[in-house]
Amino acid sequence: MTTSGPADPSTATLDALVADLRELVECESPSDDHAAIERSADLVAWLGARRLGIAPERIVLDGVHHLRWRFGGPRVLVLAHHDTVWPIGTLTRHPFSVTDGILRGPGCFDMLAGLAMALHAIAGLADRTGVTLLVTGDEELGAGTSRGLIEDEARQASAALVLEASAEAGALKTARKGTSHYEIDIVGRAAHAGLEPEKGVNAAVEQAHQILAIAGLDAPAAGTTVTPTAARAGTTRNTVPASARFSVDVRAWTSEEQDRVDTAIRALRPVLPDARIQVNGGINRPPLPESASLPLYERARKIAGRLGLPELTHAAVGGGSDGNFTAGVGTQTLDGLGAVGGGAHAEHEHVLVDRLVDRTVLLRGLLEELLGDEVR
Repeated sequence: MTTSGPADPSTATLDALVADLRELVECESPSDDHAAIERSADLVAWLGARRLGIAPERIVLDGVHHLRWRFGGPRVLVLAHHDTVWPIGTLTRHPFSVTDGILRGPGCFDMLAGLAMALHAIAGLADRTGVTLLVTGDEELGAGTSRGLIEDEARQASAALVLEASAEAGALKTARKGTSHYEIDIVGRAAHAGLEPEKGVNAAVEQAHQILAIAGLDAPAAGTTVTPTAARAGTTRNTVPASARFSVDVRAWTSEEQDRVDTAIRALRPVLPDARIQVNGGINRPPLPESASLPLYERARKIAGRLGLPELTHAAVGGGSDGNFTAGVGTQTLDGLGAVGGGAHAEHEHVLVDRLVDRTVLLRGLLEELLGDEVR
């Protein structure tokens, strides 16, 4: 990336944003690696202290490192995460790069760019009083340790702004499906597959029955998807499988649909005599309804117009985020305020460099207006 001419504040901001984002991307932070998450938290704390002038509070829950900056009493919660889905070593084949205005690197879009933008937007406020920035370390795993922390912070705030990446073409996310995750364990009985298979209880066959039953819980008209995903069974080619396991991903627009599917999964019964089923997991994130987001979206749209920023659009999406939790406790929530680009969790993950500044300016403008509400 090159610049020319006298120092331009927007260019300087862009250079600093990209520099911070590079540091974040090059500090690999897969969610399931606690040592990597700790190193990432160290970096985020250092970058944040440099931009915001104060060190964060470090909160470690079951080995996962979260960071919190509080500026006075909490009124507006800014929410980000520093974990990614990419394993250590991804940088060797997918390094950070900026070519023809496209920034690439593992986790850049989901959601390290949003994290860098949050730091810069808050740093640009003349008065930060009332802002809380919470950066969690296990969002990609379902926020197992951070959910309570997120919900507690959201209950104290009048609004939550989530720096997850945008939807297509930069659309803000004004509705998200709720998510549920299950692990279904099947217990059978081993036997020699050639000599006496009739003495076994084939866990793989029982698994097949249950996968078909669960897939049948889909409700397309309601937008509910029930998807069996990873599956495994057995130990050797010539042994009747004594055990099997498969995962299930559920997405639904309403809590009622989540409850319907949850009840049905927990009511599963074996088809084969002597087989046993154990259901683990359950409802993870409640839905984020448009009613929790549209008032904030309308304010953001007007702010964008007033500041001469690109016109905003909005979308409903199937993926969950920590914004589901903030909306679930009744806090107005606007999601998808982060980077414009695409390819979350995919090899073509990327960020449009020329949209980093306007999205940061939008976030800062929305923060200023929301904080102003509290003092008028």
